[in-house]
Amino acid sequence: MARAIQQRTLKTRAKLLDAATAVVSESGYEALRVEEVVLRAGVAKGTFFAHFKDKDALMDQLIGAEIDRHLDQIESLSAPKSISEMVDALMPLADFMSCERYVFDVIIRYSGAAANEEIGPIAMTFGRHAEVVTKWLSNTPFRQDISPELQAEGVQAFAIQAISLMFCSLHNAVTVRDRLETYLDAWLLPSAAGKAT
Repeated sequence: MARAIQQRTLKTRAKLLDAATAVVSESGYEALRVEEVVLRAGVAKGTFFAHFKDKDALMDQLIGAEIDRHLDQIESLSAPKSISEMVDALMPLADFMSCERYVFDVIIRYSGAAANEEIGPIAMTFGRHAEVVTKWLSNTPFRQDISPELQAEGVQAFAIQAISLMFCSLHNAVTVRDRLETYLDAWLLPSAAGKAT
């Protein structure tokens, strides 16, 4: 009996996620409304809240899955040999993360967790992103004076900064790509960046 309940619960959750994915593909993330998701999934609103605390908890699942999809693509690539190659590899993920201000806000809010039981899909992707970039940087022509792990944390931090400035009216004249390339040149090739100034 418990197994049948568990299977039904998993099917209901999958229906909710499928319905939400359909709404997002038609209208975007911010436009998603819980009422539309439950209507499409054919379940009661209370059922939604039995599976997700709120809309943002659903977004943690959807956005986290999309980030993971991009990380799968990034992970399949060879280690970049230049800053330009690295930026090319990272841009599809950066484009997704900046596709809507709402998406970026959810990513930032869910990028960490106050307790282990609160670690969700988006927070997990931040760890995975660092691991993927660390593997790249373990055998590359970039700086050798700091660990690949620290380099990867810097790449991640600069990517977030480049995206965040895109949403700032004072700083959005520079594209995410150009800003990220400038940051990574200075971070991963500091002696070359110093000579250029």
